[in-house]
Amino acid sequence: MSGANLVLIVLALLAVLTLWKGIKQVPQGEVWTVERFGAFTRLLHPGLNFIVPYIDAIGHKMNVQEVVLDIPEQDVITRDNATVKVDGIVYYRVMDPAKAAYQVQDLQVALTQLAMTNIRAVIGEMDLDQTLSSRDRINSSLLAILDGATDPWGVKVSRVEIRKIEPPENLIRAMNLQMTAERERRATVARAEGEREAEIKRAEGQKQALILAAEGRREAAFRDAEARERLAEAEANATRMVAEVATGTGTDALRYFISDKYVRAFEQLAQNQAQKLVIVPMESTALAGGIAQALELLRGTGGDGGAPPPGGGPRRPPSRPGGGSATASPPPAPASSPPPPGPATSQPVATPLSAPGSPWGRA
Repeated sequence: MSGANLVLIVLALLAVLTLWKGIKQVPQGEVWTVERFGAFTRLLHPGLNFIVPYIDAIGHKMNVQEVVLDIPEQDVITRDNATVKVDGIVYYRVMDPAKAAYQVQDLQVALTQLAMTNIRAVIGEMDLDQTLSSRDRINSSLLAILDGATDPWGVKVSRVEIRKIEPPENLIRAMNLQMTAERERRATVARAEGEREAEIKRAEGQKQALILAAEGRREAAFRDAEARERLAEAEANATRMVAEVATGTGTDALRYFISDKYVRAFEQLAQNQAQKLVIVPMESTALAGGIAQALELLRGTGGDGGAPPPGGGPRRPPSRPGGGSATASPPPAPASSPPPPGPATSQPVATPLSAPGSPWGRA
């Protein structure tokens, strides 16, 4: 091979190397930094870019997409000296590639250590119960701290999530026992409140029942009093009517009225099924006389003579068909015996006689 051909080959290789060093293709989602003699000069954005070969060089290839950074698990002590295992996730994005490339040596390592340190600081200020129930508060605190700390690096922390908070096994057992006791306490309290409400409801029901019963008795008493008033008015009217009739017809009608009442009462006493012995009162002779007078009065008013029979002596009752006398009952009252009480009139008073066929004659 001649020397001219060798020179041509060297020049061709040098031209290819120069083009390779001067033409750069940046992929989408990345930004490259350009350094001239080790100093940062400019950025190369996605697409075809040209640099000065042999003078300019690519410094850092920065990913400007949102990056998910995994925070490794670590032991964290809470304020009440409980040890928990915590890990999380940080979402960040490079906003200024130059700062991210030259303000911090290793962005991911620095961000990981910063997140772990602040997780210990935030959870160390909280009790275990707050740590387990306040994840949103922990995430918000970590986001504010990491975003402020990475701003000089040209990095925007968009989100921080605590993925796991796990207490040790003995603490989990103690928490389960505590939770069981708390639930039993709540159940006991709820049962007691239910019984209390039931007792209150029962007492209110009894109270209402007593009130309604008292109102019923009160209403019944009012109705009874009203009924008694109506009955008294009726009796007063009846008495007034009897008195008016007695005033017009004399004492005979009044005797008839009283004798009828007396006979009806004695008839009810005699018809009682449970009564084995009927006791005839001593004044039954007077009753018989009153009945005889009533019958004579009825005969007199019926048109068969009008006047009572003459003679004041008592009449003999007719004899029975068997030949015996029907005078087994006490003899009737003498003519001089006073008649049953009644209003005083000027009409003559008939002598009480035993009427034939009366219940006293049959006795």
